[in-house]
Amino acid sequence: MTSTRHNLPSLTRRGFTAAGMAGVLALIPACSMSTHHSLEPLSPKVMADLAANNLKVGAPLLVRIFKEENEMEVWLQQEYGPYVRFRTYQICSRSGVLGPKFQEGDRQAPEGFYMVSQRQMNPNSKYYLSFNIGYPNAFDKAHGRTGTHLMVHGGCSSRGCYAINDEQVQELFSLAREAFLYGQKEFPVHAFPFRMSEQNLLRHAASPHAAYWRDLKAGYDYFEQFRQPPVVGVKDYRYVFFPHNVTVPEEFVQVQQAGFTDPAAPQLIRGWGPGQIQ
Repeated sequence: MTSTRHNLPSLTRRGFTAAGMAGVLALIPACSMSTHHSLEPLSPKVMADLAANNLKVGAPLLVRIFKEENEMEVWLQQEYGPYVRFRTYQICSRSGVLGPKFQEGDRQAPEGFYMVSQRQMNPNSKYYLSFNIGYPNAFDKAHGRTGTHLMVHGGCSSRGCYAINDEQVQELFSLAREAFLYGQKEFPVHAFPFRMSEQNLLRHAASPHAAYWRDLKAGYDYFEQFRQPPVVGVKDYRYVFFPHNVTVPEEFVQVQQAGFTDPAAPQLIRGWGPGQIQ
């Protein structure tokens, strides 16, 4: 998937920094005098729906994707409470079949647990607006998987990404922007082959990916039970899940502090940090 590689500039809790605003303006065509769509305020309908769900502007965000159902869920966290489902978008285009992405060019949309930082937001995408989900993550790298520019974007056209329509990606991009403004450092994207019920797993028990999907189900079940996203890590080439950052074993913390060296070392799933590009 090819996409323009600009990132949303640095944000503060109350708004764009002066340097960040200049960076955004530099990405906007000089002939455009109107507000760039990446900076559009939340619509009156979104504001009303937030209030109806006891949600505040800038609430922490979580995205869940279900391939077989072609659905993308947007969850927002109530203040000091659980996450509640705020939106369900229809995925209007995706490529590939059920199963993870393995290599560049296979046109598979990824499955797994990803994190999106501000650096992964693309206000100048040729697909209206987009963000990079962070593939390959630490799990993918440990397994030697390759690929670049795996996005959620508008435009309803896909070559390995998850596409929704322009109105929906506008809304999602704006919700993410506000979450960053109000302090969320990165938001999770959980991508599943289908809703991870026992019935669906049994239906796909003959798949070569069945064991991998069982591992994904552990993270899915945690969120289903507690309505809080787990902290996700990788150890011994498998996903592992922790309730909170304070419960993460020291071996993960040490690797994180030392920086990425050995792809097989225990580490947490994180979004792109400063200076990191795809």
